[in-house]
Amino acid sequence: MGRAVAAGEPLWLDEDRAWALALAEVEKDCCPDCGHPWSEASAAENEFEYDVSLLRCHACAAGARKSKHFQESGGDPSGLHVAINRRG
Repeated sequence: MGRAVAAGEPLWLDEDRAWALALAEVEKDCCPDCGHPWSEASAAENEFEYDVSLLRCHACAAGARKSKHFQESGGDPSGLHVAINRRG
């Protein structure tokens, strides 16, 4: 989806640039782990203002088990990437 860029037309329009810059500003203020805005999540007055739920991703758990077994069996984890595919 989007517009087709014809020969001689700019790849980015002013509106495109504005949206990209706005997204960059939002992403710059996000915690890379939880995604909450740094400006809120790091404010001292918000230290106890978050509720937390622990959820297990079964796909990640399966990958962690496989990786752990690989390492415990003497496998070298350097550069190891874990590809997880759902069965069926």
